[in-house]
Amino acid sequence: MKINYADFFISSTVWSKCPEPDKPEYAMIGRSNVGKSSLINMLTGRKKLAKISGTPGKTITINHFQINGDWYLVDLPGYGYAKRSKTERSKWEKMIKGYILNRVNLMSLFVLVDVRHEPQKNDTEFIEWLGISNIPFVIVFTKADKLTRNQLEGNLASYKNSLLEKWEELPPIIVTSSETALGKDELLTYVENTNKLFEQIPKQ
Repeated sequence: MKINYADFFISSTVWSKCPEPDKPEYAMIGRSNVGKSSLINMLTGRKKLAKISGTPGKTITINHFQINGDWYLVDLPGYGYAKRSKTERSKWEKMIKGYILNRVNLMSLFVLVDVRHEPQKNDTEFIEWLGISNIPFVIVFTKADKLTRNQLEGNLASYKNSLLEKWEELPPIIVTSSETALGKDELLTYVENTNKLFEQIPKQ
Protein backbone atom coordinates (compact mmCIF):
# COMPACT_ATOMS: atom_id res chain seq x y z
CA MET A 1 0.00 0.00 0.00
CA LYS A 2 1.12 3.54 -0.79
CA ILE A 3 -0.23 6.47 1.20
CA ASN A 4 -1.08 9.31 -1.16
CA TYR A 5 -3.22 11.33 1.22
CA ALA A 6 -3.12 11.73 4.99
CA ASP A 7 -4.68 14.50 7.01
CA PHE A 8 -6.02 15.24 10.46
CA PHE A 9 -9.78 14.65 10.59
CA ILE A 10 -11.18 15.18 14.10
CA SER A 11 -10.44 14.97 17.83
CA SER A 12 -13.01 13.44 20.17
CA THR A 13 -13.25 13.21 23.94
CA VAL A 14 -15.63 10.21 23.91
CA TRP A 15 -16.03 7.34 21.46
CA SER A 16 -19.64 8.27 20.68
CA LYS A 17 -18.44 11.52 19.10
CA CYS A 18 -16.01 9.80 16.74
CA PRO A 19 -16.69 9.87 12.98
CA GLU A 20 -19.33 7.62 11.46
CA PRO A 21 -17.94 4.05 11.49
CA ASP A 22 -18.13 3.75 7.71
CA LYS A 23 -14.42 3.12 7.11
CA PRO A 24 -11.98 0.57 8.56
CA GLU A 25 -9.95 1.96 11.43
CA TYR A 26 -6.66 1.19 13.18
CA ALA A 27 -5.70 2.73 16.51
CA MET A 28 -2.27 3.21 18.05
CA ILE A 29 -1.84 3.01 21.78
CA GLY A 30 1.04 2.56 24.19
CA ARG A 31 2.85 3.94 27.19
CA SER A 32 3.54 7.66 27.18
CA ASN A 33 6.61 8.60 25.16
CA VAL A 34 6.71 5.28 23.27
CA GLY A 35 6.86 7.08 19.92
CA LYS A 36 3.28 7.08 18.61
CA SER A 37 3.46 10.47 16.91
CA SER A 38 6.80 9.67 15.29
CA LEU A 39 5.45 6.37 13.98
CA ILE A 40 2.33 8.02 12.55
CA ASN A 41 4.48 10.60 10.78
CA MET A 42 6.80 7.92 9.44
CA LEU A 43 3.93 5.78 8.14
CA THR A 44 2.18 8.65 6.41
CA GLY A 45 5.30 10.37 5.12
CA ARG A 46 4.26 13.64 6.76
CA LYS A 47 6.77 14.88 9.31
CA LYS A 48 4.33 17.10 11.21
CA LEU A 49 1.00 15.30 10.80
CA ALA A 50 1.00 14.13 14.42
CA LYS A 51 2.51 16.66 16.81
CA ILE A 52 5.55 15.38 18.69
CA SER A 53 5.85 16.70 22.22
CA GLY A 54 8.70 16.57 24.68
CA THR A 55 6.06 16.30 27.40
CA PRO A 56 4.83 12.71 27.95
CA GLY A 57 1.09 12.21 28.26
CA LYS A 58 0.14 15.17 26.08
CA THR A 59 -2.39 13.34 23.90
CA ILE A 60 -5.69 13.53 25.81
CA THR A 61 -8.19 12.99 23.01
CA ILE A 62 -9.05 10.37 20.39
CA ASN A 63 -7.41 11.79 17.26
CA HIS A 64 -8.55 10.57 13.85
CA PHE A 65 -6.43 10.88 10.72
CA GLN A 66 -8.01 10.05 7.37
CA ILE A 67 -5.74 8.02 5.10
CA ASN A 68 -6.23 7.84 1.30
CA GLY A 69 -9.85 8.81 1.90
CA ASP A 70 -10.80 5.23 2.73
CA TRP A 71 -9.49 4.33 6.21
CA TYR A 72 -8.67 5.93 9.53
CA LEU A 73 -5.54 5.89 11.64
CA VAL A 74 -6.26 6.82 15.25
CA ASP A 75 -3.92 8.20 17.91
CA LEU A 76 -5.13 7.23 21.39
CA PRO A 77 -3.88 8.74 24.67
CA GLY A 78 -0.83 7.07 26.16
CA TYR A 79 -1.15 5.18 29.41
CA GLY A 80 1.14 4.83 32.40
CA TYR A 81 2.09 8.47 32.85
CA ALA A 82 2.37 8.83 36.61
CA LYS A 83 2.41 12.63 36.78
CA ARG A 84 -1.24 12.85 35.82
CA SER A 85 -3.73 12.75 38.68
CA LYS A 86 -5.54 9.55 39.56
CA THR A 87 -8.80 11.20 38.49
CA GLU A 88 -7.37 12.10 35.09
CA ARG A 89 -5.93 8.62 34.57
CA SER A 90 -9.27 7.06 35.49
CA LYS A 91 -11.05 9.35 33.04
CA TRP A 92 -8.62 8.47 30.26
CA GLU A 93 -8.93 4.75 30.98
CA LYS A 94 -12.71 4.97 30.73
CA MET A 95 -12.44 6.89 27.45
CA ILE A 96 -9.93 4.47 25.94
CA LYS A 97 -11.75 1.30 26.96
CA GLY A 98 -15.08 2.76 25.86
CA TYR A 99 -13.59 3.41 22.44
CA ILE A 100 -11.96 -0.01 22.14
CA LEU A 101 -15.04 -1.97 23.23
CA ASN A 102 -17.62 0.01 21.26
CA ARG A 103 -15.97 1.12 18.03
CA VAL A 104 -17.47 -1.35 15.54
CA ASN A 105 -15.13 -0.44 12.67
CA LEU A 106 -11.95 -0.90 14.73
CA MET A 107 -10.12 -3.55 12.76
CA SER A 108 -7.07 -3.78 14.97
CA LEU A 109 -5.15 -2.06 17.74
CA PHE A 110 -1.46 -1.38 17.30
CA VAL A 111 0.00 -1.72 20.80
CA LEU A 112 3.30 0.15 20.75
CA VAL A 113 6.10 -1.16 22.97
CA ASP A 114 9.59 0.30 23.34
CA VAL A 115 11.83 -2.60 22.38
CA ARG A 116 14.69 -1.29 24.54
CA HIS A 117 12.95 -2.21 27.79
CA GLU A 118 11.92 -5.38 29.60
CA PRO A 119 8.18 -6.18 29.67
CA GLN A 120 6.41 -3.46 31.63
CA LYS A 121 3.44 -4.23 33.89
CA ASN A 122 1.24 -1.61 32.22
CA ASP A 123 1.86 -3.16 28.82
CA THR A 124 1.38 -6.78 29.84
CA GLU A 125 -1.79 -6.05 31.81
CA PHE A 126 -3.25 -4.11 28.89
CA ILE A 127 -2.35 -6.88 26.43
CA GLU A 128 -3.99 -9.44 28.72
CA TRP A 129 -7.14 -7.30 28.86
CA LEU A 130 -7.25 -7.17 25.06
CA GLY A 131 -7.05 -10.95 24.92
CA ILE A 132 -9.81 -11.39 27.47
CA SER A 133 -11.93 -8.84 25.60
CA ASN A 134 -11.32 -10.55 22.22
CA ILE A 135 -9.90 -7.40 20.67
CA PRO A 136 -7.62 -8.00 17.66
CA PHE A 137 -4.22 -6.39 18.11
CA VAL A 138 -0.66 -6.26 16.86
CA ILE A 139 2.35 -5.65 19.09
CA VAL A 140 4.41 -2.96 17.36
CA PHE A 141 7.91 -2.65 18.80
CA THR A 142 9.35 0.85 18.41
CA LYS A 143 12.84 2.40 18.46
CA ALA A 144 14.61 -0.65 17.03
CA ASP A 145 17.35 1.63 15.67
CA LYS A 146 18.47 2.36 19.25
CA LEU A 147 19.79 -1.21 19.68
CA THR A 148 22.45 -3.33 18.05
CA ARG A 149 21.24 -6.34 16.09
CA ASN A 150 22.20 -8.72 18.90
CA GLN A 151 20.50 -6.55 21.53
CA LEU A 152 17.36 -6.34 19.41
CA GLU A 153 17.18 -10.09 18.84
CA GLY A 154 17.80 -10.74 22.54
CA ASN A 155 15.11 -8.31 23.70
CA LEU A 156 12.57 -9.67 21.22
CA ALA A 157 13.25 -13.25 22.32
CA SER A 158 12.90 -12.26 25.97
CA TYR A 159 9.60 -10.47 25.33
CA LYS A 160 8.18 -13.36 23.34
CA ASN A 161 9.13 -15.84 26.05
CA SER A 162 7.45 -13.65 28.63
CA LEU A 163 4.24 -13.56 26.58
CA LEU A 164 4.26 -17.32 26.06
CA GLU A 165 4.06 -17.81 29.81
CA LYS A 166 0.39 -16.80 29.55
CA TRP A 167 -0.44 -17.00 25.84
CA GLU A 168 -0.78 -20.23 23.90
CA GLU A 169 0.39 -18.47 20.76
CA LEU A 170 1.93 -15.10 20.06
CA PRO A 171 -0.08 -12.22 18.59
CA PRO A 172 1.24 -10.63 15.38
CA ILE A 173 4.49 -8.73 16.02
CA ILE A 174 6.03 -5.99 13.87
CA VAL A 175 9.37 -4.34 14.64
CA THR A 176 9.68 -0.68 13.65
CA SER A 177 11.92 2.35 13.66
CA SER A 178 10.62 5.83 12.89
CA GLU A 179 14.18 6.87 12.09
CA THR A 180 14.91 4.22 9.43
CA ALA A 181 11.32 3.40 8.33
CA LEU A 182 11.84 -0.20 9.42
CA GLY A 183 8.47 -1.96 9.53
CA LYS A 184 6.64 0.61 7.39
CA ASP A 185 5.90 -1.75 4.51
CA GLU A 186 4.94 -4.55 6.90
CA LEU A 187 2.48 -2.33 8.79
CA LEU A 188 0.89 -0.96 5.63
CA THR A 189 0.61 -4.44 4.11
CA TYR A 190 -1.14 -5.58 7.30
CA VAL A 191 -3.60 -2.69 6.96
CA GLU A 192 -4.15 -3.36 3.27
CA ASN A 193 -4.93 -7.03 3.88
CA THR A 194 -7.13 -6.36 6.91
CA ASN A 195 -9.10 -3.65 5.10
CA LYS A 196 -10.47 -6.41 2.86
CA LEU A 197 -12.22 -7.90 5.90
CA PHE A 198 -14.13 -4.68 6.61
CA GLU A 199 -16.87 -5.41 4.09
CA GLN A 200 -17.62 -8.67 5.91
CA ILE A 201 -18.49 -6.87 9.16
CA PRO A 202 -22.27 -6.60 9.73
CA LYS A 203 -23.25 -2.93 9.52
CA GLN A 204 -25.43 -1.51 12.27
